[in-house]
This record gives sequence, C-alpha cells and structure tokens, in this order.
Amino acid sequence: MKKYERRNILKAGAGLASVPLLAGLSGCSSEDPVQESVVDTVQAPTRLPMESIRDNVSVISGAPGNIIVLNTDDGNMLVDSGSEALAPSVELTLDGAEVRTLINTHYHRDQSGGNALFGNAGAAIHSHAITRQWLSADYYVPFEDYWVPALPEAGRPTHTFREKETLTLGNETIDLGYLLEAHTRGDAYVYMRNTNVLAVGDVASPERDPSLDWFAGGWLGGRVDAMDDILEIANDDTLIVPAYGQVMTMDEFKAEHEMMRQLWERCSTLVNSGRSAQDILEAGVMDEIDRTFDDPYKFLYDVAKGLWAHYTNFGGNVV
Repeated sequence: MKKYERRNILKAGAGLASVPLLAGLSGCSSEDPVQESVVDTVQAPTRLPMESIRDNVSVISGAPGNIIVLNTDDGNMLVDSGSEALAPSVELTLDGAEVRTLINTHYHRDQSGGNALFGNAGAAIHSHAITRQWLSADYYVPFEDYWVPALPEAGRPTHTFREKETLTLGNETIDLGYLLEAHTRGDAYVYMRNTNVLAVGDVASPERDPSLDWFAGGWLGGRVDAMDDILEIANDDTLIVPAYGQVMTMDEFKAEHEMMRQLWERCSTLVNSGRSAQDILEAGVMDEIDRTFDDPYKFLYDVAKGLWAHYTNFGGNVV
C-alpha cells in the first residue's frame, strides 16, 4: 500500500462518520471554467496549431487543450477530442484524415466535447469505465450552478477498462491505465510504447494551476500516487503530454512531481491539525515551492476539501 493512500491519512479523525454519496450531483472544479458552459457554442472552424513531436505522433493545441494524434497503418488515433465548440476546427486541422480510435483521459468537456463528432464518423471511443458513467448522465456543477447534459450516444465511450487495457494499432502498442483519483475519479494514462509518448491528461499541469476536482473524487494524495505510477511507466526518453501546456521531458515532470509531493506533505499535516485553506496560505506553504500559482487560495481550498472529502468517502458520483 502506498504511503499516500487514504488509510494512512487523518488518523486523528478516525471517529468521524462517513457522509453518504449524493446521487446525481456530480461537478467539476471551477479551476477548469472552460470545460463547461464556455465551450458549448460551436465556432466556425479554423486551423489549430499542430506540431510533430516524435515519428508519427503530433500534438494539436488550442482545442482548448492538447489533442494527441497518432498516425498508423490502421488509421489515426486521437487522445482526447477537445471541446464541442472546437471539434470542427480539430477536424479541419486533420485535413480529413479518418479517426478510427479515440481515447478520453477523463470526462471534462474541454477534453471530451468533440466525442460525438468523431463517434458519428465511426471512431471507436475508449475510456475508463467511470469516465463513461460521467459522460452518459447529466451532472451538476455546484460552483457554477450549471447542469451539464449527457453526451449523445455517439459521443459515449464504446470500450471501457477498469485497471489496464492494451491496444495494437499498426506497429504501435498502446497501454491504457487507471490513475486513481488524481484529477477526477476516472483519470487514465495513454502510453504509446514504440514512440515512447505518454499522455497524462490533467494529471500534469506545467502551465495552469494544478486542478483537483474534489467534488468528483480528485484529491492531492491521489495525484501524488498517480504521478508515482507515471514515473514507474516512463523512462528518461519519454515525452509526457499534459492536457494543457508544453510537452514535458522527464526532468520537467519529476520537478512537478516533487512540488506536488512537497505540497502534499505540508498541506496534509496542516489540514489534519484542523487548519483551513486560509491558514495554510498564511503559513507560507505556497512560498516554499519554486512556482507561483495564479490563485493559490483556490488551489489550497481544493486541497483541503479534497482531503476531507476523500477521508469521509464523499463523492457526487453518477451511480
């Protein structure tokens, strides 16, 4: 058992009763405002930036995040589909190339909003089983008082996995794996072994403040665990592609991992002692890391809420 897992935290609060799950109330962090109400108006398609990063792998950016494109003899594969509004721009950027396979790293609509466009065109959609649940039901975002409708049937994953799955497309072997409660409750990595490219969704965040969708099960301990898992999969030559921001080297990913580990150790100790997010901010925890956050209080609020929600088994799940 990993040292970050729930059984090893908040021992002083062991007498607290668990709160029940709230059926049907499932939300996303306001750290990701683009993923909901801002992205549902389809725009006139324009070409998006697309950069080749290794052999037959490219990254489309600005969709609004990153989409990975793998070209194989068995057709093209996408990792994430961008927002609904920008899906036609993604299609235009692909120059009409057929998408045979689409993999979602998690359920947020800035990564999955384009599913229906590619699903209607015949793409097989893969995701973690919990991500399919989120995409198949209406859910509520309490921070914005906003209901997100379920994706149409064509946009829902047609293939799911629980722990791991391996696909073969052309000469490429692709491993899918669960990253437990790192950003949401259904995060997945996508590792293209032959080209040594690893997509991690929002489990890495080199540019934006790291987002913990605590209302949907994400929390800081889970994020550190997931980053540990990624380090076990990757090697020194692996390119790591986050949902937003530049492609990362292993050294860059290790630096972010160390920052998150340091924040976990400091914040969990203070939260366990009854300190609030404001207390943690005033204690100078964010001044101890080599990075400036745009909204440090919001991050610490999500850290505190996520830690307690995880311990009390709170989760606004859809099942």
